[in-house]
Amino acid sequence: MPRICLFPGTFDPVTRGHVDIINRALPLFDKIVVGIGINSAKKPMFSAEQRMEWFNLIYKNEQKVESMVYEGLTINFCREIGANYILRGIRFVSDFEYEKAIADANRTMDKTIETIFLTGEPQYTSIASTIVRDILKHHGDASQFLPQEVIDTLKRQ
Repeated sequence: MPRICLFPGTFDPVTRGHVDIINRALPLFDKIVVGIGINSAKKPMFSAEQRMEWFNLIYKNEQKVESMVYEGLTINFCREIGANYILRGIRFVSDFEYEKAIADANRTMDKTIETIFLTGEPQYTSIASTIVRDILKHHGDASQFLPQEVIDTLKRQ
């Protein structure tokens, strides 16, 4: 059975921290689906299509990574795509507490889907999409937090 992993999130925008987690997870899985979740409670700065395109550009030469947009429960999307694993990045202890609660709920709903946590590299722990959005909204330079593909797109806008 192939090891298919879902890496869910809003990725608004895609950061170097997100890319770090995916890159370090590549040897662990046969396929990583980046699931761009649509959350009606959040008002994203970038369209889901734009976020998906960023991942497509970043991983254009990596066949093990694909991106998809989804809505609803993450556990249901896992079932839809045949994912047996959910990948989550952890920056701080507070992230772990929140993510563990979600992982416990997911495990209660489906014991065949396991959540895997990877801690972020120290140089990326301060990177949060919320902070990057704030920098961008105020016309600051967020380039040190963003992959080149995202920077290139933002320069063209």
